[in-house]
Parts: sequence; C-alpha cells; structure tokens
Amino acid sequence: MKVLRGLAWLLVFQCLGEALSRTGRLPVPGPVIGLLLMFAGLFLPVVCEPVAACAEALLAHLSLLFIPVGVGVMTHLALLQQSGLRLMAVIVLSTWAGLGVSAWTLHALRDREGADA
Repeated sequence: MKVLRGLAWLLVFQCLGEALSRTGRLPVPGPVIGLLLMFAGLFLPVVCEPVAACAEALLAHLSLLFIPVGVGVMTHLALLQQSGLRLMAVIVLSTWAGLGVSAWTLHALRDREGADA
C-alpha cells in the first residue's frame, strides 16, 4: 500500500508541475517544476517514506523499462544498418564534446578560484 501512496505522490507532483507551468506560462517544463516541488516535499516524512518505497519497487523492475528500447531497435534494424556507423560516430563525438566542455569548465573555474584566493 505504501508503494501506491508513493506513486500517487509522484503523480501529484507531476500534475502540480504541469499545472503551474501551463497556468503560469512558464518557460520551464512541467516535469522540472514537479521535480523541484517533489524535492521540497521529500523533507516531509509523510511524502518521503512512501516515495522511497515506490522508488525501491521501481528500481527493482528497472530492467523492464529497457524492453521498449530493444523492440525499437529491432523494428528499425534496416535503418540502423543503413546509418549505424554515422549514428555511432555522432554518439561518440557528442559524448567526447560534452566531456571536453565539462573538463574545460571545471579547469576554468578552478583557475579562477585559485586567482581569487
């Protein structure tokens, strides 16, 4: 029963975030607002305990969430064969670009912090 209460809390925060985003015409997506609201709600035991139980249950069955991805790959196998190397190159290059930008930012911030001291 605690798992269902936790799932209900997750859905409540999701709906609240969507409602605030749409009614306030905010440039932030509803799920992000809902996530921030849930983070604030996790400081309350009435929210934290059921959400923790729900999270444990969902994590126990996390592998089931990969089934749709596998089916998608199987249904688009011809497309993957046609442009698989290009997709792989884009994935590898974008990963390295993200890592490089993150490392450069960290390095720049650390140098700036050392200069301020």
